Order: sequence, then C-alpha cells, then structure tokens
Amino acid sequence: MSEEPIIRGWVLCHFYVFEISLVVIIILKIYSLKAMPAVSFANVYESNIKGETLLHILSFLVIQNLCLMIISTGISKVAKFESGLSSTFKNSVVLSNSGNFGLPVSQVVFQHNPLGLSIQVVVMIFQNLLTYTYGLFNSVSVDKAKFQAIKTFLKNPVIYAFLFGFVLHAVSIKLPEFVWTPIKNTSNAFIAIALITLGAQSAFLKITSLSLPLVLSLVGRLILSPCMAIFIILLLKLDGTTAQSLLIASSFPTSRNSSLFALEYGNHPEYAAQAVLMSTVFSIITVTTVIFSAHLLFT
Repeated sequence: MSEEPIIRGWVLCHFYVFEISLVVIIILKIYSLKAMPAVSFANVYESNIKGETLLHILSFLVIQNLCLMIISTGISKVAKFESGLSSTFKNSVVLSNSGNFGLPVSQVVFQHNPLGLSIQVVVMIFQNLLTYTYGLFNSVSVDKAKFQAIKTFLKNPVIYAFLFGFVLHAVSIKLPEFVWTPIKNTSNAFIAIALITLGAQSAFLKITSLSLPLVLSLVGRLILSPCMAIFIILLLKLDGTTAQSLLIASSFPTSRNSSLFALEYGNHPEYAAQAVLMSTVFSIITVTTVIFSAHLLFT
C-alpha cells in the first residue's frame, strides 16, 4: 500500500532519532538523480496517445497551469508572502501528485477504459516536465541570480531523460531488454523512495492550527483547480473520457516534489510538508466528489 513507505520513513527518523535534514537530503539525491530521470524517460517512452486527443490534452494542461500560476502569484502578492514562502505556496498550488496518487486512482476509475489511464500518463509526463522547469526554477531563484537558476535547471538530468525518451519514442526505437529492464525497475522504485522521504519529513511535523498559507494552498489545489478545469473543459468543448480524466486529474493533491524542493532549497519545508500531507488527507473527500461529478457531467 502507498502509505507503508511513509510510515517507514516516519519510524526511521522518529524512533532512531536521525538528523532529519541529513536523512531526507541523502534520499532526495537518490530520488532526483536516479529515480526521477528513470520514471520520466520510461513514461514518455511507453506513451501511446497520438493525434487530436493529445492536442486536446496538452491545450487543457497549458491553459489550466498558466491560470494557476497567474492566480497563485496574485494571491501571494496580495497576502504579502515573503519570497521563500511565496515560492513554496505557488508550487503547492500548481504542482499536483499525478504519479503515485493519480495513476492508482485512474487505474480504479478507468479499469475498463484504457484511454482514461493513458490520458493520466500524459498528465504525469506533463507534470514531471512542469515540476523540473517551473517548480525547480521557482525554488532555486529565491536565493540565486536568474542566470544561476538557469544553470541549476540545465544541470537537472530529468530534462534530458525526458527529451531522450521522446526522441526514441518518436522514431520507434526499441531498447534491448538488458537496457530497458534496469530503467523500468528504477522507475518503479521512485514512488517508495519519495514516500519514505515524506514520512521522514513528517516525523517531527506538528500541525497545531491551519495557517493562512496552508488554507490557501488547500483551497487552491483541491477546490480552485477542479473548478477551473470544468470551465476550461467547457471552453475547449471536450467530452467523454477525455473530459472525465482531465477533470479528475485536476483534483489531485499537492505534489510531494513541492515539499522536496522546499527542503532542499530552504523555502519553509515544514509548511510545504504540511501542504502535501493535509491536501492528501482532504483529497479523500474532494477527489471522490470530483470523480462523481465528472461521471455526472461528461458521461
């Protein structure tokens, strides 16, 4: 089950009293340098959606995420968040957990409809790219010059793994089994690594009250995003499985990557971890409601 690695990470830091930042950052390096490039490559390499459906999906994702970026930036300015808090807040609203949360949900909802799951794979690939462009640049630019932030971004192996997978997929080159098997195995391991990291972060996490930034993150990610998705779906005149899948994908909780970035770059990591955990808890209600609404509106 997906909660088991979180519990193990919590036990690791809580009972064995490791230095939390050291433990998490070591795991983070493994996660970002090994697991995430593998999962990015594997997903784009195996994707099989083409043509008009892909254009509709990408149009929706671009419009929705641009709107979320603009709105979250506006909210952070109105609320007068300082730069580090603003960075983490924007990531908590824009970046969603489309991987280890989104894929299992889609597997259940669309178990008899392969198109629904394939759309979620595209969403996950887009989120991976968004995470290591907007999300990363947003995090590192807080305490670095823009040129240094660009250099940090260009050093990230996930981007090159994504592009390499896209090229191989486009020209239909089949990797030999001895190359593909370790890539696939590493890709399959990324969920457990990320969740152990989240569990380690949460070992000493205390939520005594819902702060304003946390409430705004929850509202932005769990309520504003799916409401905006309905409007965009109607604007683009999407229907059927495509509309259902995109609406459901828009309701997923905050990505754990926003928490990992906040920890690595020192941008309010405790608040970031709270946003991930609390949005995941409340998503039990909100995602269920959105799934029901999606079938009701776009069947």
